[in-house]
Amino acid sequence: MGKTKGLNKAEFENGSEVRIADRAFLEEFLEAGQYHNELEPEQLEFGGRVAKVKSVEFFHGGDEIYTLEGVPGVWHEECLSAA
Repeated sequence: MGKTKGLNKAEFENGSEVRIADRAFLEEFLEAGQYHNELEPEQLEFGGRVAKVKSVEFFHGGDEIYTLEGVPGVWHEECLSAA
């Protein structure tokens, strides 16, 4: 939720490369289930991969939800880092 840029400002711009968190982090994130648009179990297979940001949406409270090129589902900001 706005790690460095604040609320409702994308941490990662469209077209930028991001690294998806490792599988262990994704499993914990899925189990916690505390955010909008929770992960789906099939997304765990993409842990550690690099992908380009296709789009970003914002929810009330500042949650950033990303769609990545060639990777299924939506991804919360907490599951991504700069590649």
